[in-house]
Parts: sequence; structure tokens; C-alpha cells
Amino acid sequence: MFDDGNISDRTIIKRREVVFILLSGFFLGTLAILNILGISRQIDLSFSLFGTKIPFIVFVGVLPYPVTFLCTDFISELYGRKRANLVVWTGLILNLWVIFIMWVGGSLPPHPATGPDGLPLLDDPQRTFFQIRQWTFGATAASMVAYLTAQFVDVHLFHFFKKMTKGKALWLRNNGSTLTSQFIDSLAVVSITWFFNKSAIYIEPGETVMHALLILIGSNYVFKMVSALLDTLPFYVGVKYLTRYLQIDNMSEYRKEEELAA
Repeated sequence: MFDDGNISDRTIIKRREVVFILLSGFFLGTLAILNILGISRQIDLSFSLFGTKIPFIVFVGVLPYPVTFLCTDFISELYGRKRANLVVWTGLILNLWVIFIMWVGGSLPPHPATGPDGLPLLDDPQRTFFQIRQWTFGATAASMVAYLTAQFVDVHLFHFFKKMTKGKALWLRNNGSTLTSQFIDSLAVVSITWFFNKSAIYIEPGETVMHALLILIGSNYVFKMVSALLDTLPFYVGVKYLTRYLQIDNMSEYRKEEELAA
């Protein structure tokens, strides 16, 4: 199956662990960034189409988010469902760690005087930290619920499609799992963020809350959907190269299941 027969088993094992650590590192690092800065800014990418303005507003945290799904898809394809789920659970622990550090940082003295908004006064240099802390609490609470749901749906659907197609149609498991899970994530993040931290979502004067939330959900999902479609080629190329480089039989997990079921 592989023609790199001169490479020692130790080298192959080292390669596999290095690639796993890199994929996990990108996944967890991206997760930490988007939880801290996730809802700190709404980016307006609205555009005109045939004279009609199309609203398109996303949180800054959504920009690196597609990387997390690409990483879990690579891990699912190369290392199997158990390792993918392990990384997802590690991400949950990381979320809790971020909240803990933010809580400790805000609990230690000195304790600044606060204004009506519950934050230090405008001329207090500590205001920036406490504002980010407030946003992070809201974003991480929303993220933990959405993250667990979306990532486990992504891993489950990925392996469902892989088993259904007997390892063929790589595009289907890559896009089918990601597009479904990211819709769940977009819906959950925006709605839960609004529930926990209404000040994090800007509502224009005269605009209804429902309209603003639907625009945010739709915009964030479209961004993720386009990103997922664009990463199909890198995913194909990456899987083809890495299965050879790591000497991994990415269908061994399912052949074992078939043997046990026979």
C-alpha cells in the first residue's frame, strides 16, 4: 500500500505524533483566540447587489473558526473517531481554563470603582481588561454549548458519511459534516450570546432584535459555509499527502468494524 519501506517504525511513529500535535495545537490555539476576542467586535462586510444592500455582519471570532473544523476533519480522517473526540473534550477543558484565568484576573486586587454598566470608569486603564473579561464570559458560555454540540455532530457525521460511502467521496464527509455542524454552531453562538450578554450585540436604532440576530446567524453561517467549501481542495491534497507521509491506512477502523460484525 505504501512504497516508503525503508523508513523505520520509530520515524513513522514520530511523524504521526508530530502531525497530531500540530493539528491539535492549531485547533486549541484557534479556539482560545476566538473565545477571548470572539464577540469583541462586529465586522460589517455588507455589500450591494443589483442596487440592493445585502447585510453581512460577522463576529471577529468567526474569522479563524473554520480552521477548527478542518483540523478535526484531518484528525478524524487520519487518526480516527476516538482521537478526534479526545481533542474535542480537550477543547472543552480549555474553555473552562480560559474562564478560570479571566475570573482570577478580575478577582485579584485592586478592585476599581465601577460605573452603571458594571465596568471600571472610562478613564480607568483597567476598563479594557474588564470589558474583555465580560465579553469572554458571555462568549465562552455560548461557545461551550455550541462547541460541544457542533464538534460532536461534525465528528459523528464525518464518520457516518465515511462508513456509508466505504471511504469514497471525501468531499461528502468533509463538507456534509462541516456544513451541518457549523449551522448548529452559528445558531447556538448568536442566540446564547444574546441571552447571556446582550450588550455584546449591537442593534441599530429602529432595528428589531429578531432581525439583527437573524442577520448575524445568517452572515456567520454563510462565512463558515464558504470557508468549508474552499477548504475541500486543501483537505483532499492534505489527506492524500499525509496518508502516504504518515503511512496510515485511513480505512482500517472500518475494516475492523466489518470484521467484528461479520
